Amino acid sequence: MSKQPTYDEIPPDASSMIESMRSYGYTLSAAIADLIDNSIAAAASTVVIQFHWSGADSWVSILDDGCGMGEATLRNAMRLGSRSPLEERDRNDLGRFGLGLKTASLSQCRRLTVASKPTDGSDSVRRWDLDYLQKSDVQGWRLLRNPFPGSERLLEGLDDFDHGTLVLWEVLDRLVGHARVDDERAHQHFLSLVEDVERHVAMVFHRYLASKRSRLRIAVNGNEVAAWDPFLECHSATQRTPEERVAVPNHAEAVRIQGYVLPHKDRLGDGQHRAASGPRGWNAQQGFYLYRNKRLIVPGSWLGLGASRPWTKEEHYKLARIRIDIPNSMDHLWQLDVKKSTARAPLQLRERLKGLAQTVRQDARAVFAHRGKYRQRLTRQEYDRPWKAGRKSGVTVYRIDRDHAVISALLQSVGKEASTDLEAALRIIEETVPVEQIWLDAAEKPDDTSRPFHGSTNRQIRAVIEIAYQALRRNRSASHKEALELLLRCEEFAGEETRAIIATLVPKDAS
Repeated sequence: MSKQPTYDEIPPDASSMIESMRSYGYTLSAAIADLIDNSIAAAASTVVIQFHWSGADSWVSILDDGCGMGEATLRNAMRLGSRSPLEERDRNDLGRFGLGLKTASLSQCRRLTVASKPTDGSDSVRRWDLDYLQKSDVQGWRLLRNPFPGSERLLEGLDDFDHGTLVLWEVLDRLVGHARVDDERAHQHFLSLVEDVERHVAMVFHRYLASKRSRLRIAVNGNEVAAWDPFLECHSATQRTPEERVAVPNHAEAVRIQGYVLPHKDRLGDGQHRAASGPRGWNAQQGFYLYRNKRLIVPGSWLGLGASRPWTKEEHYKLARIRIDIPNSMDHLWQLDVKKSTARAPLQLRERLKGLAQTVRQDARAVFAHRGKYRQRLTRQEYDRPWKAGRKSGVTVYRIDRDHAVISALLQSVGKEASTDLEAALRIIEETVPVEQIWLDAAEKPDDTSRPFHGSTNRQIRAVIEIAYQALRRNRSASHKEALELLLRCEEFAGEETRAIIATLVPKDAS
């Protein structure tokens, strides 16, 4: 009696399997970034990305001058799961699951063609064609060895390099569908996606693009991509914490962490402020920036950390950004996904990350609240502020500070009866602070708030300052020098223009 096998071998249906794998959740930008990872791993110095609009016949190509692949290497690279995520990789390898080239590409197109040329070999071509696999007479995992008829010309860019790889996407059903060439709305949407890709690439690979050592150049439709630095490291008003190296048990390499507080918008020009907001805007870009081999994985997230509950992205913490550098040997600890776009902080690092984040968040909140003057003043004391927050009957209330130097002097400058009337007026103002409206306006238009004396003429500002100066001299018995020091400590006079006016005051007007 023959022995029966103890298992059934049931390979997945090729067409069904690949169709299912198209739904990993890649965005176009994330898919392009995954392919650039392969170019960097192949030691490319140039990556040329081309988006060509032609309605339903539109195509995308990614060409690099990396080391290229021979027949056997290309065939294996086109295999789904070509490398195990458990396999130890070169410390500079940006890959992980052996799926990126295929899943990233097929998430956007139905026809993937790769042509490659090694330094010492001839061109090789392989193609995954989902429409071909769907045919009733096609069975198995048939990887085609030639380009689609008529698409040969789209691979000619590889001829410009001595070695390299060209990835071609055709039948862009997820990007353009069956759009006609003259469909202007579809065309504009296509162009907007190209802009998204350029911004995303500038962010994800900014450390490669800015490095003189790596010399990486990326061009999108002929436009060379400039690095976008999330931390504004070149700006003099950017605050930094010392870089920390945190050891992780059973790992030779440490995790490197550094916090940044970006300058308040008052310290930035309009162009600088727009650029620093990043692809997703100021609020969305706050938080941790996780890098794996200098490649950005998470572009601004609080990673589920928090005190009593996970932190959310709020307006007053938008200047807080924290850089984390990890080696690729820690992928499993950070639970990186296939798309290399999400991660979770490991348990052994969460408390340290939370402690640093609390410090950076507090400093960022202070810069936001003090309009960029936090830690930029001559002493470590805070500026005197005319408004102060307090608690009353369990709720936050806002009061005008009667001890503020200028307000105190002005209250003393009027008679007793007028002082009572003025006090009543101040109380009415305090009781009707439009907190909800201010919060709503700041949330809807965070970059639309004004600075003190915004829109006022130099003459109008000088009139206010001179009145405050005279009140300090008369009613606080301040000397000229003391009066100037008190004015310079006032938050409302902290701007460069107002400080310049204060510097011109002379004591002859004092009584």
